[in-house]
Amino acid sequence: MAYDFMIGALAKRAECKVQTIRYYEEIGVMPPPLRAANNRRIYNDTHLERLTFIRHSRSLGFSLDTIRELLALADEEARPCAEVDAIARGHLDEVERKIAALQTLESELKRMVNQCAGGTVANCRIIKVLADHSLCTQHEEAH
Repeated sequence: MAYDFMIGALAKRAECKVQTIRYYEEIGVMPPPLRAANNRRIYNDTHLERLTFIRHSRSLGFSLDTIRELLALADEEARPCAEVDAIARGHLDEVERKIAALQTLESELKRMVNQCAGGTVANCRIIKVLADHSLCTQHEEAH
């Protein structure tokens, strides 16, 4: 039998805020808790496991809509995991695209900073590049 506890204890165990738990309940990714005679929410280890799943998924960058899909799939234990795999692979592809874009951004910023001669703003290479996109590497590569 699962141990029952209040929302504050659940928040502490899951290392999140009470408001976060209430929000997850409101949007339907957390199941509604039982209520005590005094109408206080009562949670158990199943709630903790689900909240931990949600929090870990969020930390890996999954959207709440995707987490909702993953939870629905997780609730069908006998189902093949191909859909779960496809979701995770799609997310990985998106992360890799973002990393590539950030690496391009990093290169351009380094190039701008390294071209700065440290003179006056009137002659600042960074200001010139920011004012004229054609001076960017990204712009040069596109044309």
